[in-house]
Amino acid sequence: MNKPHDIPDWNQMRALLATVQAGSLSGAAKRLGLTQPTLGRQVAALEASLGVTIFERVGRGLVLTEAGAQLVAHLRDMGEAAEKVAMAAAGQSQSIDGVVRVTVSDVYAAHVLPPLLTQLRARAPGLVVEVAAVNSISDLIRREADIAIRHVRPDQDGLIARRCADSAAYIYGAPAYFEREGRPNSAADFARAVFVGAFEGNDIFIAELNRRGVPVGPANFPWATQSGVTGWEWVRQGLCLGAMVDVVARRTPGVEVALPSLEPIPVSTWLVTHRELRTSARIRLVFDVLAEALSRRG
Repeated sequence: MNKPHDIPDWNQMRALLATVQAGSLSGAAKRLGLTQPTLGRQVAALEASLGVTIFERVGRGLVLTEAGAQLVAHLRDMGEAAEKVAMAAAGQSQSIDGVVRVTVSDVYAAHVLPPLLTQLRARAPGLVVEVAAVNSISDLIRREADIAIRHVRPDQDGLIARRCADSAAYIYGAPAYFEREGRPNSAADFARAVFVGAFEGNDIFIAELNRRGVPVGPANFPWATQSGVTGWEWVRQGLCLGAMVDVVARRTPGVEVALPSLEPIPVSTWLVTHRELRTSARIRLVFDVLAEALSRRG
């Protein structure tokens, strides 16, 4: 006999309930898509695990014992609860009302997402999109977000990633900066330029510029900010130069490419989500709208 804390196997309980509802082992087997011997073994195993006799054979038929009748009464309640759970899960997976959390850099959140959010609002008024405008990489595995827009390929298992159209980053400045500091006519002219820097350091950016013949170093970055939006606003107001992807720069009046002949820096874009994409209609909707927009060039 089972210990008091043991829980019978649900497949065995389901086999019993189907047998009672169908009136025979053969009918229950057809309903569950099992063979009659398999179903019979499951019912027998349930009797053994509970230490009770559920059925008595009368001729070729089965009659519930008193203990069996009491057990089936509880099983019917369990079956109804299981059906409600399944219906709730199906409704949740198909509903596009609810919250989807998107993580993206603050610059993209400010300049790229607004028209896409308007599109989503028109298609799904009951959808709430929470945007985590952060420049760090959120952990989708731990459900810190449902969807992420990243510029590096994800390396975590269990994620679904789609590469969108690549972008290009150029060095931009405002007319006020060029009037004060002069407009560069060659890569060498950037030697005394003033750039906006990042808290995490500028080594990668400096290396990219050096490979293009731009002679800059740490001294060219007298200011730094952890905010992409702030740094880009400094550029727009003429405080300094800064690199930006063209998809954002095209949406920003008052900035110009500092040296059009300079080779741009390629920037990849990845749209990433967790595996719930396959079962959640609202995550699929947001993912598809973002994918379509971010996959278009120009």
